[in-house]
Amino acid sequence: MALLGSSPKEREIRRIIGALTKAVCEQRIAPGTRLVEAQLVETFEANRNHVRAALQRLALKKIVTIESNRGASISSPSVEEAHDIFTARSVIERGVIELVCHHNSPQAVKKLRHHVQHELNTIARGVREDIITASGDFHLLLAQLSCNEVLKDLLNDLITRSSLIIALYQRGPALECGCDDHQELIAAIESGDVARAIECMKHHMDHIEASLNLGFWKNRKVDLKEALKI
Repeated sequence: MALLGSSPKEREIRRIIGALTKAVCEQRIAPGTRLVEAQLVETFEANRNHVRAALQRLALKKIVTIESNRGASISSPSVEEAHDIFTARSVIERGVIELVCHHNSPQAVKKLRHHVQHELNTIARGVREDIITASGDFHLLLAQLSCNEVLKDLLNDLITRSSLIIALYQRGPALECGCDDHQELIAAIESGDVARAIECMKHHMDHIEASLNLGFWKNRKVDLKEALKI
């Protein structure tokens, strides 16, 4: 959604950024996917300069990688970077929880419970992209309820980068950001138990990271001919 007072150029750049970011969050674009400017211009029916500006901003957020002579592509986080991102996210999430508990109100709890019901309904429908979006939106709602726009922006970027990591390292069935964990967290917030709420969030983030098998590619060598054998 465009901000009031922004120029047509700025609105276009934000539109492109928003569409690409959403596609990454919903795992519709794989890590390493090349982003050819001409294709983006055609897809978005946009000005090439606007596309280029959007890619440059996404590169600053580490969502896109731009290399000379190769152009732009969706970033492919390393194992070390993946650990760093989840560590940073845990720190931000803890701060968010502390502020949410501080600003706790019946209205806030109602919004959180309503969103968890939305998550349950989404999981029941079984559409992977929608499940990923609903899960991330729960954490963004917490950031919104913290009443701190800076934390909200930081968490938004980290959730997007987390989606890249999930796409790259996830093994087995689709990862679902557990509604049970969310419900326990809401109960702790409602009771005003800050320590318990922080512990619930820590457990939740640890569970997400543990489900990813981040060490799968570490020190692992692949025989290309063997890997491609039919």
